[in-house]
Amino acid sequence: MYLTLEHITKKFPGRGQEGLVTAVDDVSLAIGKGEFFTLLGPSGCGKTTMLRLIAGFEFPTSGRIALDERQLEQVPPNKRDMAMVFQSYAIFPHLTVFENIAYGLRIKKLSQDEVRRRVAQIMTQTKLTGLENRMPNQMSGGQQQRVSLARALVVEPKVLLFDEPLSNLDAKLREEMRFEIRDLQRRLNITSIYVTHDQEEALALSDRIAIMNKGKLAQLGTPEEIYELPRSKFVADFIGLANFLPAQAQSVQDGWASVQVGAHALRVTALPHDAAQQSALIFIRPGDIKIADENAVENILTGQIVKATYLGEKIDYRVQVDETELRVQTSDAKRRAVGEIVRLYLPPERARLIGEA
Repeated sequence: MYLTLEHITKKFPGRGQEGLVTAVDDVSLAIGKGEFFTLLGPSGCGKTTMLRLIAGFEFPTSGRIALDERQLEQVPPNKRDMAMVFQSYAIFPHLTVFENIAYGLRIKKLSQDEVRRRVAQIMTQTKLTGLENRMPNQMSGGQQQRVSLARALVVEPKVLLFDEPLSNLDAKLREEMRFEIRDLQRRLNITSIYVTHDQEEALALSDRIAIMNKGKLAQLGTPEEIYELPRSKFVADFIGLANFLPAQAQSVQDGWASVQVGAHALRVTALPHDAAQQSALIFIRPGDIKIADENAVENILTGQIVKATYLGEKIDYRVQVDETELRVQTSDAKRRAVGEIVRLYLPPERARLIGEA
């Protein structure tokens, strides 16, 4: 792999009698050349600390970091062949767009002709041509973010780092910039590491996602794997909408589990390691549950609608099943009333046995 992190731990001095606080706890990652890799998680999970460790703004308490087989643990930021796009843009307010982008090249003492050539090229790629003489306060948030991106790319780093770069933009512009960043990254084939707490952003941009929780790596995989096959309640609940039903696993065989949910017997998807989890949870997305007719008999739960919310293309129902309230989203034309008893079908291939942790 191109960029490797082996057993990285970072501890900071705590306040008062806290002693040392562990921000990153024994995390190992291997990132391929040209990969778009995202660190995702809630506030305080350790993702930003990980990015700062990769960038060289922090040094690990223990562990190894290597880029293209070169050890980096104690190498300062300006010697790492990396560039960062910051959340706050961090462009110089007193310099024009051209001079902001050219700043890193001038630090490297390139010739004026080479500076002009490379700045013109990257301005074309980031759709900034014609804005060379603008000052930052004359530009929109999206344009300023493009300047920040162009300034990072123009020095031709081996790794491009993103620290929640779109969080200051409005929703529509954020979506536009998301696709522009991904398109540019693919065209340049530059290894990119992206930090965000926005699940949709991570799913749209990434080749792979590392979900972090309390300083640890909770799960690593492609967007599809993370969304479709979460390994824990935390991951399932953090990515998208989720329902959880307490269940007792009776048996697991050939990728399927027979489980008991109260008085109901169900068949759900399971992995081999789920066999040891007698007390577990069934995980299913609200859009995967179907309201069944009277003829359905397999994988059926019975419950009462306690709330119905119109969401335009779909209806969001809250259905009380024994002690658990399930969320069901359906685009069926037939409207159901609060208080109505309904039969819910859980497709076995969409309902998954997971651990409670």
